[in-house]
Amino acid sequence: MAFRLPRRGGLQSRRFETKERSLLSPLESRKPGARFRYWAMFVVLMLLTLSTIFPLYWMFSGALKTTTEMFRMPPTIMPQDPQWSNYPLAWSRLRYDLYFRNTIGLTLGAWVLQILVSATAAFSLSKLKPAFGNIILFLFLSTLMVPPAAYLIPQYLTVVNVPLLNVRLIDTWWAVWLPGAVSAFSIFILKSFFDEVPVDLTDAAYIDGASAWHMFTRIALPLSKPVLAVVSIFSVIGSWKDFFWPFLVLTNTDLQPIMVALYRLSNRAEEPLNLIVAALAIASIPPLILFVIFQRQIIRGITFTGLKG
Repeated sequence: MAFRLPRRGGLQSRRFETKERSLLSPLESRKPGARFRYWAMFVVLMLLTLSTIFPLYWMFSGALKTTTEMFRMPPTIMPQDPQWSNYPLAWSRLRYDLYFRNTIGLTLGAWVLQILVSATAAFSLSKLKPAFGNIILFLFLSTLMVPPAAYLIPQYLTVVNVPLLNVRLIDTWWAVWLPGAVSAFSIFILKSFFDEVPVDLTDAAYIDGASAWHMFTRIALPLSKPVLAVVSIFSVIGSWKDFFWPFLVLTNTDLQPIMVALYRLSNRAEEPLNLIVAALAIASIPPLILFVIFQRQIIRGITFTGLKG
């Protein structure tokens, strides 16, 4: 690695030049069994990659088949007569535009609430140091150890009749938004990042008369954009693919998201299977596009928070 300082520009204009190298250096490749371990690892990684990609390929290729070809045995790997009209037909026949709008509305609402609650809670626990803050954080993190099925019934009874308010949230989007507003995982990630923000910044702002809200909005949030991108991606994708909870609380078909609507439509004999698969393929496109666009922010945010994997 070559390190070079330019004559002008100070330390901020440092430039690092790295030389690309393979997984095994020439010295390591001469060791006994090194080549075998290299190719064994390569084969394992390729098999894992294929096991991940093949279901996606099977879904997108199945969306181009006719109903007869989908039930043919043995199954065909490639569509013999690609039916590109399946995609627009699935969009129009299955009322996909309605369910797509519902999914976007549910996802955006859950994302806004989760970011607002998680960021403010994490900043409060990290910088404001409330009484019993460690106990509160422990209670938050303990929910990660409890399987979701354990609190499913209490959560459902809560949205059926909200305590103190006596409000019924069933068949409203609030029944989906409110339970997902608090995410212990997001709070933990954001708090870990806020703990690394220098205390000198907040102390200087406090001396200048800045309130806690100004420190949060003008110091903490601008610095935490990469981490907020990570939390946002997890929140959006989690809300987009959520099925069981919306299935329980949204019985009105005009309010259901894509996943719930497709499950209901798949049980109707009159709906062709190839159109259902085409609808599933369309539903998987937005999360894929989202990851491709923001993959750099995701990797950077995971690096900042010290997560591995």
